[in-house]
Amino acid sequence: MGNKGFTLIEMIILIVMAGILLPALIVPFTASVKGSGKPERVTTAVYLAHYKMEELMKWNYSQSALNPIPLTSYEDTPITNYQWQWEIAWIDENFNPSVSDRGYKRILVRVKDMENRTYELYAVITNFP
Repeated sequence: MGNKGFTLIEMIILIVMAGILLPALIVPFTASVKGSGKPERVTTAVYLAHYKMEELMKWNYSQSALNPIPLTSYEDTPITNYQWQWEIAWIDENFNPSVSDRGYKRILVRVKDMENRTYELYAVITNFP
């Protein structure tokens, strides 16, 4: 009567229950570990977009570097596995595309990460004082 400890049946039941419950706990944990790199990729993509936007924003409105162009890949990237494009387009006062210069230019910088997620950064510059 005064014996302490577990019986063989109790140990077998414990092992079976652990075998059932552990995978249910491990699967969500591994999924969250896999997704933990996403915030770093987002931060890197936004950094690259801001980097290019700052480069473009240093020019004044009439600078030829800010003439409207189609989307263009930028290959001299300091960080690998990312692609970026930029577009400069004329727009009107309502931010609609314009075929002529109405005093506004929209700059779009688009960065694509290694999982093909796209991040876009917009800026508008004006020719008015």
